[in-house]
Amino acid sequence: MNLLIIKLGATGDVVRTTPLLEKLHGDVTWITAAKNLPLLKNLRPRLHALAWEQRDSVAEKKYDLVINLEDTLESCQFVQTLKFEKLFGAFLGTDGQMTYSEDARGWFDLSLISHFGKAAADKLKLENRRTYQDLIFSGLGFKFAGEKYLLPAPAKTDLHGDVAIAPKAGAVWPMKNWAYYADLKRELEARGFVVNVLPERATLLEHLGDCKNHRVVVSGDSLPMHFALGVGTRCVSLFTCTGPWEIFGYGIQTQITSPLLAEFFFKRGMDARAIEAISLQEVLAATLAQLK
Repeated sequence: MNLLIIKLGATGDVVRTTPLLEKLHGDVTWITAAKNLPLLKNLRPRLHALAWEQRDSVAEKKYDLVINLEDTLESCQFVQTLKFEKLFGAFLGTDGQMTYSEDARGWFDLSLISHFGKAAADKLKLENRRTYQDLIFSGLGFKFAGEKYLLPAPAKTDLHGDVAIAPKAGAVWPMKNWAYYADLKRELEARGFVVNVLPERATLLEHLGDCKNHRVVVSGDSLPMHFALGVGTRCVSLFTCTGPWEIFGYGIQTQITSPLLAEFFFKRGMDARAIEAISLQEVLAATLAQLK
């Protein structure tokens, strides 16, 4: 079979889509953001990863299955130019509006292009208790059985320690930036642990190596969390404005959910109450338990 996956970003979302490769047999072309290519190249035989900017190079091929996991107009317009037997995911309807295939409703009903509208989609997303992998796998006719992330070998780095802290989640989600990371670092170091704040790296593979070089990664719902899950590093993950239920923890994750999650769910502004709602004591206790 010839298969095409369109999943550009965010990088953590690309990583958590890689278990699907265990179920897809044949030649798989994966279009992604250019920065993610090092994570996909040579992951498995008969996988061809290319950047979004190179998409025209594979547009003439006929595909047995196209999987479009992007809910953007540009990706849907690209799908419209392709030749395929079956489509899973987002596309342009006959009215020119973005929609999605019936078998992809499990995931896309919770998305920005939900048939129910954004407000209802966010409510459904808050109420959802199925993991991302389960939603995607089942829509494609597979059963998710804990298939792991597929990742390349990490780059070797000189940053090692007991705990890696990732205090920054990016500008899009400022309320993911928990207020007490510095206090957590101080408390752990007072107990004799080596604690490092993950630095910005020139490459994703170095960032991946940093996560592997620690016993525990403490972060929000962000890329370091997915990297930790992928390389088998135990993690404590804080959910302040996004839900924990879509994340499959592979038996190595402690999830801490804000008591104010419903109030700030999927909001991209900034409110001090959101980043202060999870206590230092709770995260410290969870981190010490993971270190044991």
